[in-house]
Amino acid sequence: MKAVGYRQPLPISEAASLIDVELPDPKPSGRDLLVGVKAVSINPVDTKVRVRMAPKAGETKVLGWDASGVVVAAGPEATLFKPGDEVWYAGSIARPGTNSELHLVDERIVGKKPMSLGFAQAAALPLTTITAWEMLFDRFGVQPGKRPTEDTLLIIGAAGGVGSILVQLARRLTGMRVIGTASRRETTEWVLSLGAHHVIDHSKPLSAELKRVGIPAVTHVASLTQTESHFPQIVECLAPQGKFGLIDDPPVLDIMPLKRKCISVYWELMFTRPVFGTADMIAQHRLLSEVAELVDAGVIRTTFGEHFGRINAENLKRGHALIESGRAKGKIVLEGF
Repeated sequence: MKAVGYRQPLPISEAASLIDVELPDPKPSGRDLLVGVKAVSINPVDTKVRVRMAPKAGETKVLGWDASGVVVAAGPEATLFKPGDEVWYAGSIARPGTNSELHLVDERIVGKKPMSLGFAQAAALPLTTITAWEMLFDRFGVQPGKRPTEDTLLIIGAAGGVGSILVQLARRLTGMRVIGTASRRETTEWVLSLGAHHVIDHSKPLSAELKRVGIPAVTHVASLTQTESHFPQIVECLAPQGKFGLIDDPPVLDIMPLKRKCISVYWELMFTRPVFGTADMIAQHRLLSEVAELVDAGVIRTTFGEHFGRINAENLKRGHALIESGRAKGKIVLEGF
């Protein structure tokens, strides 16, 4: 099968940072599905793994986690899907990635693809949707429903992949007041179009920006990027007994300033369930299937940003470069081999 991978960690500007390769076709066992990959999208985790994780000598590491495609075969213990089913999922960081024609994935982290979306539009959503859903409902413990509430959610980096879906989930499925951050006109307009009540500028002090829109403090903060630089302002703008969640990797984070306000801290990683095979691993199958229904009902829309063409090393390099620039809006998608 065709695939794209790397053999040593390199800057994306290097010719060998990503390479086209031919690999043996994988075979499903247990609860695995063998999926014919139709489309993939690029996430910041792809770029981080590429520069941090060296493959074993002589091996090619295949990146990519978001995927949409068609089930080709199922392992003997698989019961949720059959060959011919159209699916979407975000895979496991502990297994080979989705930048390949054929891919093995445990059915318990796979959902049915939304019928109303093409493969490219669908591939934009799984990883960020799982991350946003788990942060909002599993970590923060927010209860779905539009009943009135005093809860306010500040999303730092709301125009990115996770932010773009978190804004929608919070606005469409809860009664929270949703405030996103962005620093450019086009990203501000994007976040407003997704449903945020307000957008503030994260290049300015967050507490002052919140007061500018009439919000003295927030009950929840989801920090999706540059947490370390924003942290003093996060402490200031959170209300006592609030909740703070993050997904990025600050090299140092001293949470002692949160003690006085009794702030709860949550570090979300959507790969935890598949990596550890947790008892509730099937929750990702259920949430992806539920979100597919929400998409088909017009409640949630794809966060598809740009189509970068075929799945090959050249196009994936362009995508990695844009992600690393920090200027991506929505999700970068590639389709077909």
